[in-house]
Amino acid sequence: MTGRFFSWLLCLALVPATAQAADERKIEAALPAIDKLFADFQVDSHAPGLVYGIVANGRLVHVKGLGVQDLVQKRPVTPDSLFRIASMTKAFTALSILKLREQGQLSLDDLAETHVPEMRGWTYPTKDSPHIRIRDLLTHSAGLVDDNPWGDRQTPLPEADFTRMVQQGVPFSSAPGSHYEYSNFGFALLGRIVANVSGLPYRRYVERTLLTPLGMTSSGYEISEWPVERRAIGYRWEDGRWKAEPAMRDGAFGAMGGLQTSANDYARWIAFLLSAWPARDDADDGPVSRASVRMLAEGSNFVTIAQRNGASGPSACRQAAAYGFGMRIAQDCDLGLTLAHGGGYPGYGSHVMLMPDHDVGIFVFTNRTYNGGAGPAWDAAMALQKAGALVERVLAVSPLLAEGYATAGRIYAAGDVGVARDRLAMNFLMDSELDSWRRKLAGLKAEVGACQSDAPIKASGGLSGSFTWVCEKGRVSGSILLAPTREAQIQELKLAVKLP
Repeated sequence: MTGRFFSWLLCLALVPATAQAADERKIEAALPAIDKLFADFQVDSHAPGLVYGIVANGRLVHVKGLGVQDLVQKRPVTPDSLFRIASMTKAFTALSILKLREQGQLSLDDLAETHVPEMRGWTYPTKDSPHIRIRDLLTHSAGLVDDNPWGDRQTPLPEADFTRMVQQGVPFSSAPGSHYEYSNFGFALLGRIVANVSGLPYRRYVERTLLTPLGMTSSGYEISEWPVERRAIGYRWEDGRWKAEPAMRDGAFGAMGGLQTSANDYARWIAFLLSAWPARDDADDGPVSRASVRMLAEGSNFVTIAQRNGASGPSACRQAAAYGFGMRIAQDCDLGLTLAHGGGYPGYGSHVMLMPDHDVGIFVFTNRTYNGGAGPAWDAAMALQKAGALVERVLAVSPLLAEGYATAGRIYAAGDVGVARDRLAMNFLMDSELDSWRRKLAGLKAEVGACQSDAPIKASGGLSGSFTWVCEKGRVSGSILLAPTREAQIQELKLAVKLP
């Protein structure tokens, strides 16, 4: 590992307390209940073994193994046990594509056939079908059929066989770019693009670009390279008993679901992803830029209304969800922005969910077919939320916003927006006239009196924020929105008596 990346990992592990977005003491208090969630899940889902972890403030704050790696030797699951994480691999593939984009080696709007020549002879479903772009493959909107049952068995397909398959073309489910449909075949094509553009086999590119710099020394695609004593053996539960699944070697479909990793290694991956939020001026010396990592959350246009996973789902408000780049993206009314993905695979099931607003991620691996663990993962997130452990990051107040906010206080004190004409955007007095503002301010002051207008403002962006003033006879709540001008000109100011 180079000194540069070692320094990056060291900085990540030593996040100063002032930068923390999660209350680790409250996380610790919630752990008994969370441990029980996963213990019950392991038993109820007939998983031979399970490991789960919580990453917060740049480090693995809790990890726990349950059950056994294998049913013969009965080796216990530990944080170093190796599990196939199935489709959670797709985020590694997506970030590899974004790294190549960052380096100027491809564009997301490139036609896939530009980098996979075997696709050039494909017959599209309609005469007006657009040809598949890289972006379409990333967001599962390339018109390819949902192929989970078939795709999950394709991992060891030889590269030459995949080349012939692509040359022959595939039937389409719909016109590209028309809607979302999950495609493992599409991510295998992305793996081929990574290889063709980088000049390295897909697995070698991921190892060199992501795994090695992040210190993920126990992670890789060819499971035979690790001793069987470290591996969680995959099983399916069928006819009331466990049956061993075949151990698939690495092949042409590795990019869709072939990665093997440990809890300790995967925690490094989660910490790296979460470190991309928020955008800031700090040194940006990770293996991929923070801006590229945040692109994982760029969802497609095919937004759905979804129910939250877990026990709270039926009673919770619905999520607005879409597939981003190798991650499912949702806005949750309790958890904020979430990035999540399940993994279902012969012998394995897994789930990860990230909460960038709070710098917290939760993941679970099991060694039972299609046993993802989304329910307990999201239930654990809600347990942390109810315990008060998820503390939203506070945005810094920009100099422009601070200046505009000071102007708002000056306006209220004078009872007249006219004292700040030079700080009003051109629309301000067109939207509400000077005399109307004078009457409104006089009414507010008559009701609540003078106010302490130096209370902190809560920024919602660099040019907007909200605030509450304590006054002689009550409180005033307000918000301010600045115009896109070089000076702090106010385009909108809202003031109202705050009701009890």
